[in-house]
Amino acid sequence: MAILKYINNNNKSIELGNAAPFLVTTIDGLGSPQNEIYTQKSPYQDGVTATHSSLGPRNIVIEGKIMDSNRENRQAYRNKLLSVFNPKLDGKLIIDLGNVKRQIDCIVEQAPYFSSKAERNYQDFSINLIAPNPYWQDTSTTKEEIAIWRGAFEFPLELFEEGIELGYREPSLIVNIFNKGDVPCAMTIQFKALATVVNPSLFNVSTREYFKINKTMNAGEIITITTHFGNKRVELNQNGVISNAFNWIDLNSTFMQLEPGDNLLRYDADDGIDNLEVSIWHTPQYLGV
Repeated sequence: MAILKYINNNNKSIELGNAAPFLVTTIDGLGSPQNEIYTQKSPYQDGVTATHSSLGPRNIVIEGKIMDSNRENRQAYRNKLLSVFNPKLDGKLIIDLGNVKRQIDCIVEQAPYFSSKAERNYQDFSINLIAPNPYWQDTSTTKEEIAIWRGAFEFPLELFEEGIELGYREPSLIVNIFNKGDVPCAMTIQFKALATVVNPSLFNVSTREYFKINKTMNAGEIITITTHFGNKRVELNQNGVISNAFNWIDLNSTFMQLEPGDNLLRYDADDGIDNLEVSIWHTPQYLGV
């Protein structure tokens, strides 16, 4: 049986599972959501032509029992369910199946409903959630460091005539980022300048897409690109001061997504490429659990 944990935006949380006091009996909505297919029809055409498809929101229904023979305790547990599953607050549902742990952002569509008939030892309840983004995600974000300097300075220290290697540059300009999810996912790209870097960029070898910043970056500056649908951002960090950097985007840039499977990405710069550090974060997305 799955263990469920719900956390609302006020950081109140509750755990439901296979034991008292909150025993889950059924969970509906863990599989793939409804696929909405768009079509068009020409005069005299037999059938239709499918033009596009998209997934609708995910509906999750949780049914269970409050297990406690004490009436006052059951009322306290009811109050906790109502407080955490507050329809005025967004939240996050985490499911733990033992070997798989994933999460999804939710809105409470219907606050906890309690059966009018309470048994002596338990009270039935049901909760309806809706996930506008239907994809389940890993509970942690994967980070890939493409271009970095790695420290190589170790003690005890011995001095040699040929010198001491304090660090070394990763030799490859290309990295393979594996998206283990079922569908494309967005990523967060970070360009960090150790010294002067001119016009840093990231290129997808397979799709030929790229994202480029037309700016000379000075030492310590960090530019962060977020390619999430509905949350696309480009920000410049100068000594802790964050500002909008959309005006430096190359006009042919694409807010790239990582396709399922292998993604070969190459970093570059018009000048000062050895002064550039590049990191990428992504969270795989799944059709179900």
